[in-house]
This record gives sequence, structure tokens and C-alpha cells, in this order.
Amino acid sequence: MTILDSRPELPSEKGSEVLLTERGVSIAPVDDLGEGRGPSWLDDWLSANGSEVIAWRRHIHAHPELSRKEYRTTELIGDVLRSAGLKPRVLPGGTGLVCDVGSGPRCVALRADIDALPLRENTGAPYASEVDGVSHACGHDAHTTVLLGAALALASATELPGRVRLVFQPAEEIMPGGALDVLAAGGLDGVERIFGLHCDPRLQAGRIGTRVGAITSASDLLELRLTSPGGHTSRPHLTADLVHALGTVITGLPTLLSRRVDPRSGTVLVWGAVHAGEAANAVPQDGVLRGTLRTGDRDIWAELEPLVKELVSSLLAPLGVGFDLHHRRGVPPVVNDRESTMLLRAGIEAALGEDALAGTQQSSGGEDFGWYLEHVPGSFARLGVWDGEEPPRDLHQPTFNLDERALMVGVRVMVHTALAALA
Repeated sequence: MTILDSRPELPSEKGSEVLLTERGVSIAPVDDLGEGRGPSWLDDWLSANGSEVIAWRRHIHAHPELSRKEYRTTELIGDVLRSAGLKPRVLPGGTGLVCDVGSGPRCVALRADIDALPLRENTGAPYASEVDGVSHACGHDAHTTVLLGAALALASATELPGRVRLVFQPAEEIMPGGALDVLAAGGLDGVERIFGLHCDPRLQAGRIGTRVGAITSASDLLELRLTSPGGHTSRPHLTADLVHALGTVITGLPTLLSRRVDPRSGTVLVWGAVHAGEAANAVPQDGVLRGTLRTGDRDIWAELEPLVKELVSSLLAPLGVGFDLHHRRGVPPVVNDRESTMLLRAGIEAALGEDALAGTQQSSGGEDFGWYLEHVPGSFARLGVWDGEEPPRDLHQPTFNLDERALMVGVRVMVHTALAALA
């Protein structure tokens, strides 16, 4: 079943005794993860193919591709799926694909994202990114590998209780996200529920964090451009003081939002860039302010755009500057359905035992998995990838890496969750 031309040296060979333990959770080597918690065909597949799974991940990691440019990654995924007799369908944009395993009228979906970040890697790993300025610093290489493993494990079963749709999604890292590409191509047609995992470097490998309700936040981009006649700083009363106006919005808009929006919603505005002028004694004619606006409440997200415009207008009205506000709506919050989350937890328990279950907090980060949940119920969980030894390295950092034993954990959880949902 080898798809890659060469296989990297692995951290542990078949039959090794390397274990991870935390709160009673034992993670065995790649060929025996989960201590053989059935079904038997899954145990057999994991035992035979653990090294292959790690090879996939390292190959994808070394060859990252940016959003909507994931052509080689898509080709690799397709080759692996076809090697198991499956028939993947590439999305119309040429990157990302969907594929069904099994048969029957009932269908649940499992999703992974496949794109990388425009970020230089600094891990020093022998399989580090070979693409300058691009890396899998968000763990999408692991997500892709886990879903590939789940796909081939499911394909090895003699019979499944229904269909499992595999969604290998492009362009998660850009807004409004490649989930919309999948939806536009009918990727969720006929699907009852959808499930996904995301790496969590704060959670030890072997544990899965779940949550009912919002687990990520909506994320919008704001760009405010101001204009003024300009003038001399000695005569601000004869012009419109653009820099003062920028400062008024920088401090005033977050304050006003905190009084107009329910504080329990986790709504937060943070500015990331501001620029105006060059000379210390000249009032500039134009300036720009950019930031992100996030909220954990779906209903409040729908109301933010007109509210922000109203507040900006009221702040600038006395100052005489002109403005153009571009509010780019990003992704909705990921709000986990209760029943789907219970099915996911049942899959985790079946795969790893109840001690593998962990809670997780809502993140202020955005994730376009939320678009899927606008169409079908589902649940999104955190895959522990910390090795418990080195200090955790956060996502979107050049030093982010993961404990590869988490890959087998993810495969097992995905397979058992699909089976639980179809049952």
C-alpha cells in the first residue's frame, strides 16, 4: 500500500514499548494504539499501517501548499484513496476533494482541512517544510493524515452500517473559507451529521477535548479609511485632524461595543494595524485602521455589521473627517450540536476509554467548520498533540510541532465516531 517513493525513519518501530500516560490514559505504539479496542478490522489496519500513516504526515508536512494552491496535496490524497479502491471527486476549483466509503441511504461526514500557512518553519525537524515561507504550523497535515487513515481503515471493513463521506477541504486559512467551496459543490448533500478534529497543543496526546455549544468564534475583518483636507499641525482648527480621529476610533469603538453588546457573548475588537502620515508637523490627508472583530454568539454576529457602522459614524461626526468602512464578514462560530457531541463522545469512549475525554474552552479563533453547521448538525473537537515533555508550542508559531502518536488516536476516534453516528 506504499504510495510515497520513500519512507522517513520513524520515531518508534513496530513492537516498541513507548507509552504516553496521563490520568490513566495509555497510548501504545503506532501498531497497537488504544490497546486493541475493536472492531477487529480497525485494530488489524492500525497494526499493519501505522508506519505508513506517519510517512504520509511527514511527506505532507515537508511539502506544504497555501490556500487554493493545494494541488500536490490533493493529488496525494487522491492517489492514496484510489489505492484502496475508493473513488474520490476533486472539487471544481482543482484542490480539495470528497469521497464516500460504504453504501446505503444514511451518510455522515468527516472533515479535514489541507492548506498550510504563509509562515516560515523553525522546528529543525528532518521532515521540515521544504517550501520557503510556508509551513503546516496549524496542524492541517495531521488533520489530513488522520482522515486518510480513517478512510482506508473504513475501506478495509467487510461491511459498514452506512456511508461515510470524507471531506478534504481546501482554503481553511483564508476567509470566508473553503468550506463554502465544498457546500457549493454539493459536498454535504445527503449528509446527516458532520464531525471534525483540530490539533490542540495544550492537550496531551491521547486526550480529546469536546464541548456542547460554541467552541470557536465568528471572526470578521474591519478596515476603516479616513480622509481629511490635511494641513499644518499648528492650525488643526482649520482642517480635520485625521490622526486624532483615528485615535478616537481606536479607543472609542471597543468601549462602545462593550456597552452595546452582551458581555457574555465574548465579543472583542482588537486593532492590528494603523497608519497615517509621515511628517510630524503635517496633518495627513488619509489614514487606515485595520483589526479583527470576534464574537462567540451567532445572533450577535448577524447584528454586528450595522452596529459597527453606526458607532463609527457617531464617533467621527463631530470631527469632520470622511470615512469608508469595509466590514468583511468572515466565518460564523462553530456551535456544536448536543446530540452530535454525545455521539462524538461515545466514539471517543469506544476508541480510547472514558479517561480520554476532556473538556475544552471556547476559542476566540475562527474556523470555517461553522459554515457546515449552518446546514447540518455536527460537532468539532480538540485532538491532543502535546507530548507532555517539552513546553507546549502554540499553533501559528514557527516552532509548532506535534506528537505523532496522536495521529493513530485521531484515526481511531474518527472511525468510531462515524460508526456511532451511523448506528
